[in-house]
Amino acid sequence: MRYLAANTAHEAAEALASEPGLSRILAGGTDVLVQLKAGMVEPDLVVDIKRIPGIRTISAEAGGFRVGAAVSGAELGEHAGLCALWPGIAEGFQLIGSTQVQGRATMAGNLCNGSPAADSVPPLVAANAVARITGPDGDRDVPIADIPTGPGRTTLKKGEVITSIFLPARPDRAADAYLRFIPRTEMDIAVASAAVSLELDPSGTVRSARVALGAVAPTVVAVEAAASCLIGTSLDDEALARMAAACEAACAPIDDKRGTIEFRTRTAGVLARRAALIAYARAGGSK
Repeated sequence: MRYLAANTAHEAAEALASEPGLSRILAGGTDVLVQLKAGMVEPDLVVDIKRIPGIRTISAEAGGFRVGAAVSGAELGEHAGLCALWPGIAEGFQLIGSTQVQGRATMAGNLCNGSPAADSVPPLVAANAVARITGPDGDRDVPIADIPTGPGRTTLKKGEVITSIFLPARPDRAADAYLRFIPRTEMDIAVASAAVSLELDPSGTVRSARVALGAVAPTVVAVEAAASCLIGTSLDDEALARMAAACEAACAPIDDKRGTIEFRTRTAGVLARRAALIAYARAGGSK
């Protein structure tokens, strides 16, 4: 196995593209190092991206924030501006693992792992966040929602590296929230999860909305029908019931030891309803 500490994103991309064997990217390492130790993978090349300029920083951009691909959960949680603008993203990311894991885990790594139960991905999808990807042919920006294609699979091409995630600007009366259900009180994988992002007009009516569900389909699902149920309302009971029903209709989960199809489906609707109410209150709405 060869190890390369890349100094630029282009160097990392070229090394990954030219490697004929199996390669892995090392940022936080909370997935890849576990896989290596367990003998699940034996890569021919490991490319460490932590030395790339800007890869470990959070910077203001166009009213939002650009988060480097190697920024840890602990670092993100200490950024007051980002946590105030996108609280649902911060709380989703910080649900991953233990305090020790938070010191290393990254949103980009959580995304690239391809798990439909990834805690950082539903709030990123609800936020309309965009990943910047560097490859042998240059850079491209891709919506987070378009990256996962199934468990353990993404649309990233050979040689491509996510270098940052952009969280867009939002008006004052806007907020988000993320909730999940897990069998234990902490350090577990979501059985179902929901993220809701809302923007309100001055009267408290929902002007725009996005709803995303996790762990109830092969990928995180953006449920446009659920979001439409909220627009033009002040989250009355009828609107919330219709949103929950739309979420349930969008679910295509599996049966396993952690939850049945029926349980995951029902829970997704309940979580979406609760997350919508939290986001509404954070945005300055009153019930």
